[in-house]
Amino acid sequence: MNATDLYSIYLRHPQVTTDSRSLPATAPQDGSDCGIFLALKGASFDGNKFAAMALERGCSYAIIDEKEYMVEGDDRYILVDDALLAFKQLAREHRRHFNIPIIGITGTNGKTTTKELLSAVLAKRYHVMHTEGNFNNDVGVPKTLLRLKAGDEIAVVEMGASHPGDIQQLVEYVEPTQGLITNVGRAHLQGFGSFEGVMRTKGELYDWLKAHNAEVFVNEANPHLTKMMEDRQMSRVLSYGQSDEANRYQVTGRVVACNPYVKLQWEYVPEGATGSLQYEVETQLVGTYNADNLLAAIAVGIHNGVAPELINEALADYRPTNDRSELERTADNLLIVDAYNANPSSMAAALDNFSRVTVAEPKMAILGDMRELGEASDEEHQRVVDTLEKLHLTDVWLVGDEFAKTHTTFRKFHNIDEVKAAIAQDKPRGKCILVKGSNGIKLFELPKLL
Repeated sequence: MNATDLYSIYLRHPQVTTDSRSLPATAPQDGSDCGIFLALKGASFDGNKFAAMALERGCSYAIIDEKEYMVEGDDRYILVDDALLAFKQLAREHRRHFNIPIIGITGTNGKTTTKELLSAVLAKRYHVMHTEGNFNNDVGVPKTLLRLKAGDEIAVVEMGASHPGDIQQLVEYVEPTQGLITNVGRAHLQGFGSFEGVMRTKGELYDWLKAHNAEVFVNEANPHLTKMMEDRQMSRVLSYGQSDEANRYQVTGRVVACNPYVKLQWEYVPEGATGSLQYEVETQLVGTYNADNLLAAIAVGIHNGVAPELINEALADYRPTNDRSELERTADNLLIVDAYNANPSSMAAALDNFSRVTVAEPKMAILGDMRELGEASDEEHQRVVDTLEKLHLTDVWLVGDEFAKTHTTFRKFHNIDEVKAAIAQDKPRGKCILVKGSNGIKLFELPKLL
């Protein structure tokens, strides 16, 4: 069955579930439709085994890729060569029914925050569909595209990558009309093999945009992105970046305060004008590294016709969630929580910002391992320790087996449970505490204890 035929079925049953556990225990008595069940496979599960159950619980069709699970004479089973591939093709077919701007985002750090900032800015003028949470992989992106519906005027789709070719595959289904790479850094080195591998993979978005004469937003203050753009001889470029030079880029900005929230001054030259317009916005973001994310949102907003005053409203009202650059005041401490993820570049940015933050409380850092660094792990974790010592941060707790290998006198913990025990015995009080580490270290469990 080709994508067009599959899409005609989808139009009659416009709901796709990939998890039978989300279905009702029994088929709805009112005869309502639970849509289509798609049998995905993973390292420890095979959705084909649950196809019959999904049909019993109210799904009209089950897309499977293992013939042994077919039931003779039951045309509710749709057998395909690869269920995941069929899912992507279905999503692309749906996406092609929407002649609207689709903004594709990737990058090592800041993808989700930038996606949320862009969406908040664009929502001041348009009805926006955007990626929810971090649904940015080869399953999450098709789910996102299938959320497009009548009335959507613009979409923001986040794309993640951990191996070469990931972005090339995703972009074939997203088919963005505009795009940006937030940055490139040393993350997922175990999968990419090297920093050059990261650049090549993230650059697959630029390759698509150039091949399809689409618009690209580039932080030209970032030398890696500038080189990637110049190597590809990109033509439809809209530039932004941090600079003290007025109008060095089409959108220029600079951080004027971070105590602890970021205050940003920015300016641009309207089309046909001879001088720039200047603005200032007080955000609810901590971390000077968020300035690039803010400027990306401003550049995209300006290009898509959102008034500067409305852009500032959106940026001022945005509050980060999901343990990303969150500022939290507890009864005992002031916390900067950035515990969703960590890699060498984001850790370096967080520590640099932490050293610049102006607060009354003495500073403390609780840092967790950075995962998926492969052979570079020992070197990168030692580099973090060395940075801490150069910044003269003395009250530091390091959590995880990778930090355990480092040479330092900082206090070390094997896991989150040991940290919890230490807090229970001698809770830090009256401090400004940075909490950052890879999600798997579970530092997100600490704020309620601090």
